[in-house]
Amino acid sequence: MTVNGAGTTLSVDPRLSLLDLLREQLHLTGTKKGCNQGACGACTVLVDGRRVVSCLALAVLHQGAKVTTIEGLSQDGQLHPLQAAFIAHDAFQCGYCTAGQIMSGVACIAEGHAATPEDIQFWMSGNICRCAAYHGINAAVAYAAREA
Repeated sequence: MTVNGAGTTLSVDPRLSLLDLLREQLHLTGTKKGCNQGACGACTVLVDGRRVVSCLALAVLHQGAKVTTIEGLSQDGQLHPLQAAFIAHDAFQCGYCTAGQIMSGVACIAEGHAATPEDIQFWMSGNICRCAAYHGINAAVAYAAREA
């Protein structure tokens, strides 16, 4: 599989989740383990450009896939536009859900689902923020979508 642009070959237990592969074997700890049941979205990553809750995805089923985590969004030391928008729009408080929110937001924009605040709320509804920073999250995604 390719993770954040780098090819990697691993031998994994067939029961290992993509989340645990990323965090424990590749040491990419930006992707968070929240509920570990697919309900909170904290572990959202992009697999071949599509958002996936990595706690429910078996790593072995993603052979040959292109996986992007929060660590892979910035390019040449520059934040991804949505990362910068999260800072500018104060779209986080504790920060635990932030990586999953950003990854889901990147996909939401790419899918064309960020035209209205209601669309953003609907298409981002699988990502839970315990601090209720939804106003800032919605504003950041809307801003990044307009700038894209």
